[in-house]
Amino acid sequence: MRNPSNEHPAELTDGGRADGGPIRTCILSREGQPRDGLIRLALSPDGDVLPDVRAKAPGRGAWIGVTRAQLEANGKALRGALARAFKTGDLNIPDDLGRRIADQLERAFLDRLGLEAKSGHVVIGGERIEKAGRSGKLHLLLHAADAGADGSRKLDQALRVGTDREGSGDTGFTLPLPRTILSLALGRENVVHVGLTDARAAGRVREALARLLHFIGPDPAP
Repeated sequence: MRNPSNEHPAELTDGGRADGGPIRTCILSREGQPRDGLIRLALSPDGDVLPDVRAKAPGRGAWIGVTRAQLEANGKALRGALARAFKTGDLNIPDDLGRRIADQLERAFLDRLGLEAKSGHVVIGGERIEKAGRSGKLHLLLHAADAGADGSRKLDQALRVGTDREGSGDTGFTLPLPRTILSLALGRENVVHVGLTDARAAGRVREALARLLHFIGPDPAP
């Protein structure tokens, strides 16, 4: 089965690849971007347009690189773009497609965090994170949305000390997720802060988090 045009790698001088993998074209913005930074939509046998953020569903696919707000503000354009991509007008776009995509991206991020924890690349608990930070072993520091300001500042300072960036103002990243969600994802109680002690693991978590943050935008709904 021939793929729709938006799934063909862009014709670039580097062979259609970038650091994020093969290039795909967003069906709404028409901009070529690395596939790993885009979101794939798939068409179910019943004609429902569904998110496929792991890009594993069979059949035709359509790629988007816009935010949730842009997606939901361009319903008419989205329908036309999807009809062209899937080569059929017989499709159903769920009213809550944006929420479904956000939920899948959140799950992908939490699953990645859980996998890195099982591999021994995650530290939790204020004392352990502070020790790792001051010894220069932290490659990524994450705070729950409801973390206390004093606790976050203390760990941020430890991170700066360990990376010789005191006075830089560098901080860990405050997630759009509360401690209850982090605790469930890691199978522990009261997870407020998370540290990544492996550089490659930190990169994988950053990638999953970046996809979520780009889609939900700067002011995600609770």
